[in-house]
Amino acid sequence: MDQRKDDVAFECGKMVMDLLKRDLRPRQIITRKSLENAIAAVATTGGSTNAVLHLLAIAREANIKLSIDDFDKINRKVPLLADLKPGGRFTASDLFAAGGTTLVAKRLLDAGLLHAGQPTVTGRTIGEEAKNAKETSGQQVLRPLANPIKQTGGLVILRGNLAPEGCVVKVAGHSIMTFRGPAKVYDREEDAFVAVQSRQIKAGDVVVIRYEGPSGGPGMREMLGVTAAIVGAGLGDSVALLTDGRFSGATHGLMAGHVAPEAIKGGPIGAVKNGDMIVFDIAKRTLTVELSQKEIKARLKKVKQPLPRYTSGVMGKYARHVSSASEGAITT
Repeated sequence: MDQRKDDVAFECGKMVMDLLKRDLRPRQIITRKSLENAIAAVATTGGSTNAVLHLLAIAREANIKLSIDDFDKINRKVPLLADLKPGGRFTASDLFAAGGTTLVAKRLLDAGLLHAGQPTVTGRTIGEEAKNAKETSGQQVLRPLANPIKQTGGLVILRGNLAPEGCVVKVAGHSIMTFRGPAKVYDREEDAFVAVQSRQIKAGDVVVIRYEGPSGGPGMREMLGVTAAIVGAGLGDSVALLTDGRFSGATHGLMAGHVAPEAIKGGPIGAVKNGDMIVFDIAKRTLTVELSQKEIKARLKKVKQPLPRYTSGVMGKYARHVSSASEGAITT
């Protein structure tokens, strides 16, 4: 760990106390425009799909209108500039050495994609902070605007008969725009992991993991073990995956998370059977199963939902009251 982490933690503590003295509160900083700035920063750095959940949840807590589709709208306008792992070459510490998040803000400012007048905890606007960015000479982590990695950002939102409320795909680090393959369906992350380890998953398959959503999980576990196993098996570029659960920032390959509605809430993902053909089309922003709506509805009527993993206590209450991932998986 970088020894400067201790200093950063100490300075953060000082800043918190200063904010209390100034009576500067989150609602004075979190606005629709500041959330759009955050989405643009995630898009240009190829950030985690978890940002979609967190920013939607923050917006709802602050009574700010923000939808999952706003992420895609902003992503279409923002170039992917950061060459960061897992799809790229560099790490977050390399970005810090290159100029940090202030440099990211400067790129967005120069591109006309930053709401510069939004306030920050420093007392200065984000535009003022961006103008003070210092770029390390010769750095290769954050591309210039004239030479982006991709013309659009690192996150896309797909809809379709498998995800009527939407799902999230991280496209930073791979160039796969379409994928069609037979489903291999699992009702738990552990079962999918065993299938990968025992070589039941083959090139061209689409792994479907359900009942891992906000309510079904409950809590949307990360599918990091499965996605890492797929890459470890040499299938990272030849297998797709979709889940009503979520991913970590280290996920690599064509992976659709936060599929909504989730299976436990009667979502179409619950109707998928082994062998059904599933189609990803990134350009068209669709995720579909090659079944008619009539067939999907008929199958859903016959689905026997698994027993809740928790019926009492905090987890039981959470499972009963949590909202859809498309709304930030907040409790209502």
